[in-house]
Amino acid sequence: MLAGQPGRMPSPTDRPPLRLVRPGERRGAPEPSFAAELPAIRFTRRGRLVITLIATATVVALAVLLAASVDAAAPEIDHATTVSAGQTLSEVAATQLPGLPIPDAVARIQLANGLNSLQVQAGQLLLIPVSP
Repeated sequence: MLAGQPGRMPSPTDRPPLRLVRPGERRGAPEPSFAAELPAIRFTRRGRLVITLIATATVVALAVLLAASVDAAAPEIDHATTVSAGQTLSEVAATQLPGLPIPDAVARIQLANGLNSLQVQAGQLLLIPVSP
Protein backbone atom coordinates (compact mmCIF):
# COMPACT_ATOMS: atom_id res chain seq x y z
CA MET A 1 0.00 0.00 0.00
CA LEU A 2 1.33 3.49 -0.92
CA ALA A 3 1.54 6.64 1.17
CA GLY A 4 -1.29 8.43 -0.62
CA GLN A 5 -3.84 5.69 0.07
CA PRO A 6 -6.66 6.25 2.55
CA GLY A 7 -6.53 4.46 5.85
CA ARG A 8 -2.79 4.21 6.03
CA MET A 9 -0.52 6.44 8.08
CA PRO A 10 2.55 7.62 6.17
CA SER A 11 5.82 6.45 7.58
CA PRO A 12 8.90 8.72 7.88
CA THR A 13 10.49 6.86 4.96
CA ASP A 14 7.54 7.67 2.67
CA ARG A 15 8.11 11.45 2.94
CA PRO A 16 10.51 13.28 0.63
CA PRO A 17 13.65 14.58 2.34
CA LEU A 18 13.58 18.14 3.68
CA ARG A 19 15.53 20.73 1.75
CA LEU A 20 16.72 24.16 2.91
CA VAL A 21 15.04 26.92 0.92
CA ARG A 22 16.90 30.24 0.96
CA PRO A 23 15.05 33.58 1.04
CA GLY A 24 13.87 34.50 -2.43
CA GLU A 25 14.30 30.95 -3.75
CA ARG A 26 11.25 29.18 -5.05
CA ARG A 27 10.26 25.75 -4.00
CA GLY A 28 11.22 23.25 -6.64
CA ALA A 29 13.82 23.73 -9.35
CA PRO A 30 15.17 27.28 -9.42
CA GLU A 31 14.76 29.17 -12.67
CA PRO A 32 18.01 30.59 -14.02
CA SER A 33 18.00 34.37 -14.18
CA PHE A 34 20.42 37.28 -13.97
CA ALA A 35 18.93 38.42 -10.64
CA ALA A 36 19.65 35.03 -9.10
CA GLU A 37 23.37 35.55 -9.73
CA LEU A 38 23.55 38.82 -7.81
CA PRO A 39 23.07 39.01 -4.08
CA ALA A 40 20.22 41.18 -2.87
CA ILE A 41 21.46 44.55 -1.60
CA ARG A 42 19.78 45.86 1.51
CA PHE A 43 20.81 49.18 3.00
CA THR A 44 20.69 49.97 6.66
CA ARG A 45 19.38 53.26 7.94
CA ARG A 46 22.96 54.55 8.19
CA GLY A 47 23.70 53.39 4.63
CA ARG A 48 20.65 55.22 3.26
CA LEU A 49 21.73 58.33 5.17
CA VAL A 50 25.25 58.16 3.71
CA ILE A 51 23.91 57.76 0.18
CA THR A 52 21.52 60.69 0.71
CA LEU A 53 24.33 62.88 2.04
CA ILE A 54 26.60 62.00 -0.87
CA ALA A 55 23.86 62.77 -3.38
CA THR A 56 23.07 66.08 -1.64
CA ALA A 57 26.74 67.08 -1.53
CA THR A 58 27.07 66.29 -5.23
CA VAL A 59 24.05 68.43 -6.11
CA VAL A 60 25.33 71.32 -3.97
CA ALA A 61 28.81 71.09 -5.53
CA LEU A 62 27.33 71.14 -9.03
CA ALA A 63 25.15 74.14 -8.12
CA VAL A 64 28.17 76.05 -6.78
CA LEU A 65 30.19 75.25 -9.90
CA LEU A 66 27.32 76.36 -12.11
CA ALA A 67 26.85 79.58 -10.14
CA ALA A 68 30.57 80.33 -10.33
CA SER A 69 30.65 79.76 -14.08
CA VAL A 70 27.75 82.15 -14.68
CA ASP A 71 29.48 85.41 -13.85
CA ALA A 72 27.41 88.59 -13.83
CA ALA A 73 28.84 91.22 -16.12
CA ALA A 74 30.60 93.89 -14.10
CA PRO A 75 29.38 97.39 -14.89
CA GLU A 76 31.78 99.62 -16.78
CA ILE A 77 33.03 102.44 -14.57
CA ASP A 78 33.09 105.95 -16.01
CA HIS A 79 34.59 107.84 -13.08
CA ALA A 80 34.58 108.15 -9.28
CA THR A 81 33.10 110.80 -7.04
CA THR A 82 33.32 111.63 -3.34
CA VAL A 83 30.17 112.00 -1.25
CA SER A 84 29.83 115.50 0.25
CA ALA A 85 28.56 116.18 3.77
CA GLY A 86 24.75 115.84 3.94
CA GLN A 87 24.51 114.32 0.45
CA THR A 88 22.31 111.25 -0.08
CA LEU A 89 22.76 108.44 -2.57
CA SER A 90 19.72 109.70 -4.47
CA GLU A 91 21.31 113.14 -4.82
CA VAL A 92 24.56 111.60 -6.04
CA ALA A 93 22.61 109.52 -8.56
CA ALA A 94 20.64 112.56 -9.79
CA THR A 95 23.78 114.67 -10.33
CA GLN A 96 26.09 111.96 -11.69
CA LEU A 97 23.61 110.08 -13.92
CA PRO A 98 21.13 112.76 -15.05
CA GLY A 99 19.91 110.77 -18.09
CA LEU A 100 18.40 107.99 -15.95
CA PRO A 101 15.41 107.89 -13.62
CA ILE A 102 16.64 108.25 -10.03
CA PRO A 103 15.68 104.68 -8.90
CA ASP A 104 17.57 103.19 -11.87
CA ALA A 105 20.59 105.44 -11.29
CA VAL A 106 20.66 104.54 -7.58
CA ALA A 107 20.49 100.82 -8.43
CA ARG A 108 23.37 101.12 -10.92
CA ILE A 109 25.55 102.96 -8.37
CA GLN A 110 24.71 100.34 -5.73
CA LEU A 111 25.70 97.50 -8.09
CA ALA A 112 28.92 99.24 -9.15
CA ASN A 113 29.97 99.75 -5.50
CA GLY A 114 28.56 96.57 -3.92
CA LEU A 115 26.19 98.53 -1.67
CA ASN A 116 23.23 96.77 -0.10
CA SER A 117 21.61 99.88 1.42
CA LEU A 118 21.00 103.53 0.60
CA GLN A 119 23.35 104.71 3.35
CA VAL A 120 26.44 106.67 2.30
CA GLN A 121 28.86 108.69 4.41
CA ALA A 122 30.59 111.98 3.80
CA GLY A 123 34.00 111.40 2.22
CA GLN A 124 33.01 107.98 0.82
CA LEU A 125 34.34 107.32 -2.68
CA LEU A 126 31.70 106.02 -5.08
CA LEU A 127 32.33 104.53 -8.50
CA ILE A 128 29.93 105.88 -11.12
CA PRO A 129 29.03 103.49 -13.98
CA VAL A 130 28.86 104.53 -17.61
CA SER A 131 25.56 106.19 -18.44
CA PRO A 132 23.65 104.45 -21.27
